[in-house]
Amino acid sequence: MTGQTVTGQTVTGQTVTGQTVTGQTVTGQTVTGQTISLTAAVEDFAVYLAAERGFSPHTIRAYRSDLAGLLSFADGRGVTASSALTLDLLRDWLWVGTQAGLARATIARRSASARAFTAWLARTGASPADPAIRLRSPKPGRTLPRVINRSQMQDLLGHLEQRAAGGEPHALRDLAIVELLYASGLRVSELVGLDTGDIDLHRLTVRVTGKGSKERVVPFGVPAQSAILGYLDRGRPVLAAAKLQPEAAVLNAAVLDAAAPQVAASALFLGTARRRLGVRAVYRLVAALLADVPGNGPAGPHALRHTAATHLLDGGADLRAVQELLGHASLGTTQIYTHVSAERLKQSYLTAHPRA
Repeated sequence: MTGQTVTGQTVTGQTVTGQTVTGQTVTGQTVTGQTISLTAAVEDFAVYLAAERGFSPHTIRAYRSDLAGLLSFADGRGVTASSALTLDLLRDWLWVGTQAGLARATIARRSASARAFTAWLARTGASPADPAIRLRSPKPGRTLPRVINRSQMQDLLGHLEQRAAGGEPHALRDLAIVELLYASGLRVSELVGLDTGDIDLHRLTVRVTGKGSKERVVPFGVPAQSAILGYLDRGRPVLAAAKLQPEAAVLNAAVLDAAAPQVAASALFLGTARRRLGVRAVYRLVAALLADVPGNGPAGPHALRHTAATHLLDGGADLRAVQELLGHASLGTTQIYTHVSAERLKQSYLTAHPRA
């Protein structure tokens, strides 16, 4: 088709030249000189990230969040079409974020999201060129991650064991969560995605689906095994049999009643209404536990992942073994923990050596 205006249609597998398209879904087509709305483009980009790149829902949400900010900024400048994005507009968007006090890491992430999006627009023909090809952003300052020392971890786990001693289901679950996070170095998204069949309590391993839908098998220790057994025996059955909250039953009766049996039969960690525990609930749990623990940096589940990696290296573990355990695609990502260990050694030296 040439010189045609098309509105509100779905186009698949065709070659289109010189047309203007509004509000359509475009998949798998060869397109030359096409203009689509930015909103539709972001939706199609998200489909591409999931279907072709295999990105996790969490990663796709991050892209959507960044691009939603870009779309809002562009709309304020009267830009709503994919072909109207320019390098100056992208630079202005990042500059406004910088002036608003956003962290360097946030600006760098926004820049990366924009570059990926505009490269895809150019590749699919929704933009005549890639406006972000010369977009530069500040390198994120690399700060050392927060690490909990061994005595602090012992105190924290001891506190959870005391809470769980009475057999309260949530306390048993919380102990199993923290023991497994610390023992295995899992990401929080990997933890909440576990099913009961992913845990092998005889071999002391857990099968994990990580970033890019890559599977790996991660070991854990006897304390984590004991905590998980206690939760599976005395905690999870109670949570799986819990009645729905009245307000939840009123708002979501049909959905929850249909979904609850399936969820109770598969998800390892359960939350309210017999549903799979969410990422935010684990964040709240760990943040509350670390609130009174001395130290700087974020107090979320990732601190336990950092702690596990650092304690492994401090204990003599091979760097590549830690890379495999954490599921890092690049050894360079894992090497930050060698810097953490070196920094801890330096602080100990300055504190203890008489000639420091």
